[in-house]
Amino acid sequence: MTATVGGLWDSLLAEGKPWWITANSDSHNVYADTAVRGPNSDFEANGRHNDPVYSGGVSLTDTDFWPGQYSRTHVGAASFSYKAVMDGIRAGRVWVDHGGLISGLDVRLSYGGREVTLGGALHVRRGAQVDLTIKISLANGPNWAQFQPTLARVDVIQGDVTGPVKDRDAFATPTTKVVKSFEVDSSTGTVRLTYSLGRLDKPVYVRLRGTDGNRSAVGVNGASVDPAGPAMDVLGDADPWKDLWFYSNPMWVLPA
Repeated sequence: MTATVGGLWDSLLAEGKPWWITANSDSHNVYADTAVRGPNSDFEANGRHNDPVYSGGVSLTDTDFWPGQYSRTHVGAASFSYKAVMDGIRAGRVWVDHGGLISGLDVRLSYGGREVTLGGALHVRRGAQVDLTIKISLANGPNWAQFQPTLARVDVIQGDVTGPVKDRDAFATPTTKVVKSFEVDSSTGTVRLTYSLGRLDKPVYVRLRGTDGNRSAVGVNGASVDPAGPAMDVLGDADPWKDLWFYSNPMWVLPA
């Protein structure tokens, strides 16, 4: 859903729907866990496993992740309180990453002294020139797999806001594509990038993604839409630590 440029997520954004992303790991049996399913569990008969019990040791064979070990959801909040974090999620001030690819992301759309960040909508005069500013704090230490990731590329993805669609089974938007790619040649510190959306006379949205560059392939909608998107996993050879990405929530520009 998130990885396909011009796919389901983009079709929702093109309708103007604030559909926010988060990241999580499907966790069943976690590395270094000390618990196992309760004895005599019979899921087929009972519809559930018995409550877990202490195993008497540490499991070093399971491969699922604890929260934050691989997938992380970052929220722009005014404080560390529950309400502030929930307010940030509701407002869409969210970006996600895999494997600690980057440590910080600050994205702004600006025009005439006004600006918005992730999840926001910038209202401008028709024909106004809008600029995108990106500040990325690169990985500041080793991840759980004990290496420091390196960001190789950042893509700007842009699409038109067309409003509600008649065909709700289409799950696609033909105008969304990668409009700019930045190669990153730094491994530490902060990277600052700028991109001009030009003079806009119709509503658009913009979102970002980044990659370590290890595995890429032409997107499902063709090279003119996504020349170097995420590659399909190889059955039996899908090491998650060799394929790291980040994604940001969108921002809108609404000329009037």
